Amino acid sequence: MQTQTRDIASITAAAGEQIASIEMEPAPTVHLQVDIFDSMAPLEAEWRALEQDDLNSLHQSYDWCAAWAENFKRPLAIVRGSIGNHVAFILPLEIIRSHGIRRAEFIGGHHNNINTGLFSALFLADGPLTSVQVNAISAALRGKADVVILRNIPLEWRGRKSPLASLTMIENQNRAFQLPFLDSFEASLKQVNAKRRRKKFKHQSRLLDARGGYEYLIAGPDQQDALLDLFFRQKATRFKDAGLPDAFKDARIKAALHAMLHRRHSDGIGATLQMHALQLKGEHEGHIPAIAALSRKGGHVICQFASIDEAVVADASPGELLFWLMIERLHREGVALFDFGIGDQTYKRSWCPMETVQHDLFLPVSGVGRLAAMASRSMTRTKVAIKSNRRLYSLIQQLRARHAAGAPAADGGDTD
Repeated sequence: MQTQTRDIASITAAAGEQIASIEMEPAPTVHLQVDIFDSMAPLEAEWRALEQDDLNSLHQSYDWCAAWAENFKRPLAIVRGSIGNHVAFILPLEIIRSHGIRRAEFIGGHHNNINTGLFSALFLADGPLTSVQVNAISAALRGKADVVILRNIPLEWRGRKSPLASLTMIENQNRAFQLPFLDSFEASLKQVNAKRRRKKFKHQSRLLDARGGYEYLIAGPDQQDALLDLFFRQKATRFKDAGLPDAFKDARIKAALHAMLHRRHSDGIGATLQMHALQLKGEHEGHIPAIAALSRKGGHVICQFASIDEAVVADASPGELLFWLMIERLHREGVALFDFGIGDQTYKRSWCPMETVQHDLFLPVSGVGRLAAMASRSMTRTKVAIKSNRRLYSLIQQLRARHAAGAPAADGGDTD
């Protein structure tokens, strides 16, 4: 394990080169020490202490990051900021090399629905990172990365403003969709037309009851892996039928998600990943037409992914029925927010009165990193323009699917 340490007091000269306004600021009253770690283990105790704060994203939790890191084996550059003996923050970053550029991004970033970093309550009280603190992070990463790109960050999350909001940013092309839980299940449903929702649920239940019934399955330890493998098969079929590339084709992605199934939180409630399903009885005994994977941290539940099999009972909309059953159960358990994750889809809008704008943040570390940051912002603007044109977006997705079908499995970001 190697660490690289830089203290604000030792980089005053470099700060002037990185951010022109620094020399106009008053000298900081406390010193922020920034350490860079190339492995996770030395930080586990501090890491797990910070993740106890429910507003620090589950996607920066130790177990979530470990599953990706152990399977992708990318170089790590984990940023720890400390003030005296107090750990102020941890930013779990991995290095992705592409076209000669070293990008430092959140571990597992392309599979994360929301990113926040890990910040202590004491540090949060001071507001956004100052330019001096930003420069300290940049200086500590010099030689390891050319640019830091932190994707899918809400500038405000459940009443808390992000300390990272002082970085250069651009709005991400995707938003996240949520259903807040109110005092009663009925009150929660009224946010999304309770009468219509109940009518649809009763209709779905009658259709399935006429064919022998159904049950809501929460997979136990001995069922989770098989259910996840079934999800992969269902999703591959759906992607193929839609003419889209399979987002779960990479064996490392599958292995990381399998690893998460067996990492449960010490509180006995939270789960890094847990499989849920709708299972039929009677005429189609044992058939599973809908699957969803949920993560839970405190009162926040995220649907990480879901799939349906329309070979039977398609008229009963099994995916919609499974969401009803999950949401109804979680409401009884005192959950505060059901998160459908990023991506604008019709079924999400039908459930969600709330959408969260997310941003991509940039911190250039080298000269070439500045160019890379500019290129990335331009790419995001292009994606926004493409997604706003449904016909063009559909055509591009079809072209991607054809390319993926003819290409070997690849990471898409670790080679030149």
